[in-house]
Formats: sequence, structure tokens, C-alpha cells
Amino acid sequence: MLLQQNSIASTICMFALIFIIFYFFMIRPQIQKQKIEKKFQEELKIGNYIVTNSGIHGKIIELKNDFCILETIIGKIKLEKNTVSKELTQLRYGEKNINIL
Repeated sequence: MLLQQNSIASTICMFALIFIIFYFFMIRPQIQKQKIEKKFQEELKIGNYIVTNSGIHGKIIELKNDFCILETIIGKIKLEKNTVSKELTQLRYGEKNINIL
């Protein structure tokens, strides 16, 4: 009977250890990444050069509550803010303000 209780306890400890490792290597970094991305999307400004999740490059010319209007080479596009993934100016050119379009 003691052997059976010891085996159950070790199994529970093993599952707990696996969950802790899974949390710190998979779940927690994803939550932090989502917080950073949400903060970035809230701090968008007119004039920023950005890249969307689908790879569209452009300059923000107008901001509304949940939408932004993006000027691209082919014209203007209305996008939701949550589709913006990166700021192109800082990503590619550092702090320089280079005319990309």
C-alpha cells in the first residue's frame, strides 16, 4: 500500500513539474508578447510607417477608435488597429525619418 501511495505522489509531482515548465516556457512569454503588442497598437500615431500582419507597408494618415487609414503605394486602405504588427521606421531604419513611399 505504501508503494502505491508513493507512486501516485510521484506521478502528481511529475505532472505539476511539467505544467510549471510549460507555463514558464510557453504561456507566460505569449502573454507578455500580447501585452506589448496591445500597448504598441494603442500608441499608434499619425505619420508612423507600419507593417500589417499580412505584410502591407504604409504610412498612417488617419486614426479613429478601432480603425486606421493607411496610405500605401497603390492608395488608401482602411484597417483595424489590431492588424498592425510592427513600426517599419524603427524596425528597418532606426530613428531616422526616411520617406518610404
